[in-house]
Amino acid sequence: MAWIERVPDDNWSGDLEPLRERVVDRDANRIDNIMSVHSLNAASVAAHDALYRSAMAGTKTLRKVERELIAYIVSDINDCHY
Repeated sequence: MAWIERVPDDNWSGDLEPLRERVVDRDANRIDNIMSVHSLNAASVAAHDALYRSAMAGTKTLRKVERELIAYIVSDINDCHY
């Protein structure tokens, strides 16, 4: 299993603090690993969040609901809660 150093969820301060509200999983009240692995670099958190939001916003070929359905199915197959 890989180990990546990261800032604990409850210690996001400085440049990370405003990003926490954008990336926190409100249902679990924690930051998912996929985002927390970027926590040593606030710009990386912001970039990952922007990429995710852009990918999920929809395009001319796929509506947002279709993208969400694809993400749901892939997550379910991977036994991933998000």
